[in-house]
Amino acid sequence: MDKILEAVMMSPHSKVVKQGMVRRVVESAAQPLDSSQCRAMFHVSTRLFLLGESQFKRDAGREVLEAFARHHQREFEEFFEVRFVLGLLRNGYPPLGRRSPQIFLYLETGLRCLADTPSAPDLFHLLQIEVLRIVCERPGPELCEQLARLLSRCPRCVPSGNLQTVFCQQLIQTIRLFQCQSQQDDDIVTFLERVTKTSGMLQTVWRANVATIFPSLKELFIVISTPGEGGSVPSNALASVVQYVPLELMEGAVRNLTNDKNISDPQMLTAICRMIDWLSWPFTKNTDKWVIALMKGVAVVKKCVILIEVTLAKIEEVFAKLFYPIVREGALSVLSYLLLSFQQSPEAFHLLIPQIPPLVSCLLAEGSDSAQQCLQQLVELIHCLLFRFTGFPDLYQPVLEVIKDFPCPSEERVKQVLSQGAWTAQRADQVSLCHRLAPKSETGKTGLVNLGNTCYMNSVIQALFMASDFRLAVMALKNCDLLPLMGRLQRLFAFLEHSQRPAISPDSFLAASNPAWFNPGSQQDCSEYLKYLLDRLHEEEKKSSQKARGQSESQASDTLIKRMFGGKMVTRIRCLRCQNVSQKEEAFSDLSLAFPPPNHRRDASFILSPSPAVVEGVGPVTSMTPHPRGTGPSPPERQQERKARIIHVETVGSLERVEPPHGANEGLAGAAPSARASSRAPPQSPDLSASLSVPDLINFFLTPEMLTGDNKYRCQRCSSLQNAEKVVEVTEGPHYLILTLLRFSFSMATMRRRKILDNVSIPLVLKIPVRLPSRGPESVGAREVGSGLGAGPGVAAEPEGSAYVSLTYDLASVVVHSGLSSESGHYYCYARECDGEKPSAGGAGESGSDDPAWATPTQPGGGAEGTQWYLFNDTRVSYSSFEAVSNVTAHFPKDTAYVMLYQLRPTHRVEPGDCCIMATEGLRSTEPLDRELVEAIAKDNTLHLQEQERGVRHRAALSPSAAEPPVWLKDPRRRERRPTPESGTDEDKMTGCWEQVGVPAV
Repeated sequence: MDKILEAVMMSPHSKVVKQGMVRRVVESAAQPLDSSQCRAMFHVSTRLFLLGESQFKRDAGREVLEAFARHHQREFEEFFEVRFVLGLLRNGYPPLGRRSPQIFLYLETGLRCLADTPSAPDLFHLLQIEVLRIVCERPGPELCEQLARLLSRCPRCVPSGNLQTVFCQQLIQTIRLFQCQSQQDDDIVTFLERVTKTSGMLQTVWRANVATIFPSLKELFIVISTPGEGGSVPSNALASVVQYVPLELMEGAVRNLTNDKNISDPQMLTAICRMIDWLSWPFTKNTDKWVIALMKGVAVVKKCVILIEVTLAKIEEVFAKLFYPIVREGALSVLSYLLLSFQQSPEAFHLLIPQIPPLVSCLLAEGSDSAQQCLQQLVELIHCLLFRFTGFPDLYQPVLEVIKDFPCPSEERVKQVLSQGAWTAQRADQVSLCHRLAPKSETGKTGLVNLGNTCYMNSVIQALFMASDFRLAVMALKNCDLLPLMGRLQRLFAFLEHSQRPAISPDSFLAASNPAWFNPGSQQDCSEYLKYLLDRLHEEEKKSSQKARGQSESQASDTLIKRMFGGKMVTRIRCLRCQNVSQKEEAFSDLSLAFPPPNHRRDASFILSPSPAVVEGVGPVTSMTPHPRGTGPSPPERQQERKARIIHVETVGSLERVEPPHGANEGLAGAAPSARASSRAPPQSPDLSASLSVPDLINFFLTPEMLTGDNKYRCQRCSSLQNAEKVVEVTEGPHYLILTLLRFSFSMATMRRRKILDNVSIPLVLKIPVRLPSRGPESVGAREVGSGLGAGPGVAAEPEGSAYVSLTYDLASVVVHSGLSSESGHYYCYARECDGEKPSAGGAGESGSDDPAWATPTQPGGGAEGTQWYLFNDTRVSYSSFEAVSNVTAHFPKDTAYVMLYQLRPTHRVEPGDCCIMATEGLRSTEPLDRELVEAIAKDNTLHLQEQERGVRHRAALSPSAAEPPVWLKDPRRRERRPTPESGTDEDKMTGCWEQVGVPAV
């Protein structure tokens, strides 16, 4: 019968005839046959099964083999014995190779027929060993698919005992090598199916023996934490493995890995980066959960440098995956964790800023449920990060524009989100070491690394650096051995001037200059820091001069800080009973300007009249009217007063205040023009409709104050408390005038310091009245003033009868505070480099300058307001303009000017004694740097170039697969082929997802 069957199957008869013959042969299988006949039938059916040219012949062979094996089991057991099976697995069935899928189908059929026979244990034991051997030979996805089918249908072939752990580990090593070699959609789908079935073998083993899971995970970690052979990178197909690990084992697995001292930081870093690459693998579950769990485990053991590196290296790749519906959910989960945990620096968030508008536009165009959910979560995340990292108006404006139509979360919700996942770096200096090596700013300026809430220092240092006269004087100092702090400032300025780095770390200067009461890592008041720094520098130079040169205290007090920032003011108090005047002269380095009460008249600014002043015990006194800052004097006292002349502080060249756009008062403070007012609500809301100006605050500062009630003055002449009048006058203007707006006050209602958010317009040119010193009991006459000071463009004489001159100052820098309290928020600085030898363009016409052409900006954004403006925001330096300075509060309501630096227009010397205002000649210097400092800068620049080279190699090593993205994520434009179905079955939705990335549904 075997010969008849073989002859018919090889004959040219029709398929119907052949089917009939097969049916009759199968029916005859129940008849008794001797061993030789049975063996002959087994051989014929085996040849048809394995070597048949068509599927019909192979199916016929399988059907005949199963029939005869079932009815002649003993004979088939003798035929399908261990040596025969081993030969098939080792040598194949010539001409069929040993790795043919048909052989595994044949083995599956034979094993099913002998499952309950005495020889079955030996056969299955052989198969267990051979399956393990085949896996160790690193078969491809096709053969692994056949193995998976064999093991799923014949579970007894799965390696047992100790072999199970080895099998799982070797299978992971095999999957590591899987790569899709085709870009055809059908081939991609087939590849993904084969990978899924292959990794399913691990699930089979893990379900049977939970003890194999942890050794398997350890092997998986070894694979993803070490470079592949020949520089290859493990396949992202390994993502299909973790989905089968029970989530209840996640915590223990992560704890074992993060506490294993044999695992180095570079290994952990590489492993996390490669797991993040797995997010591009479709149809897997829990990959995002494993990535987040492992990063949380690393944070628990305080290895935050790893997390910083991972975030900066991978966050852009994770963000890019949001364009693809098929992997969007997991990518968004990991992205949220990366951003919300990386709160010690805005760098990670800022890497994504350019890509946010395109993504929002893409999601809006897609219109699917997936896109809408992603948009909602993404917009909330953006608002939270805008709230956390305030103070980047130029960077955030495009983002605010694209999300303005979306609802803004409440402030409570924002704080809740921000408090969920933040981790803190071990040390601030570690944060500074992990900044990405970005190219230097196109401005040519150098930024300063934020060392953990040190923006208060960075903004002050940049403002001082841009004060060119001060910078050049500091850099020209020699032999700073006795001036350790000044020497560090000189070194910092030199590096800012000549370093090739995009940003330098001021860690050494921070350690030397920070007040002892400042808590490291906490936000501080930049004005307090600036005053402390200038005082330290002044006292240091003063003590050095006394020690080294033996100078007296008065001689030694003439320091560089005093020459640059020192001014003088006189405080006079007049008793309203006896008219006695007491006065006190004191030096100042800045003017602290308070905000006037709401009922204060802005035009009621006063200074003492130029009539003869009387010091205690000497002659008549001036009078002051009307009644400033308090209740006016009684009628009898009024009759004794003499009329005072009002002199307003003048401004030249200021821009009109720009009204905020519609909706600027809505939303989170400073988060967006479209944010809601309820969520922003600061302790005191800004009144943009009645904006104050810096001159208003100076006028208020110079307004006489009535000392009455509990604030009465103790008059020495009267020997009792009396109503009095107090006035402050500037008697010597500094070269650099520092103005601090007193925006922070203590609220008794909340028992916290609150911030005054009123918008204050800033003039580009400012004129300050300065009282001239008297030559005797009489004041200097106006004609003397005019003849003595008329030659200088920075000094303007007042009208006849005046004892005052107006000093002209040009705006040099503005430090902006972004936030709602002094204990939080962010500082950044707008600055320009005023030329000390030429007036600024804004005041050229008023000061009589006949050379306005010098002010033409050399870079875009300078405008007609003088030289080029820059925005210094920690490591970020960009071009800006005076318009941006003027309008920052209008667009970002919680970003308010806090400290301003004005530079005095250059003057010529006057007759000694005519005026105590210092001339500025000789302040600028072009002395070369100290040789050791030059060598240090050159050495650091060389080191920077080497770091750049290493950084390029390091980032290349962390890039996914060292290589191209998965073929199903290669062309983002294909995602717009067809929108994801809004409704329908899950299968329909998945089909839509596939088609958007150019892959048909599985």
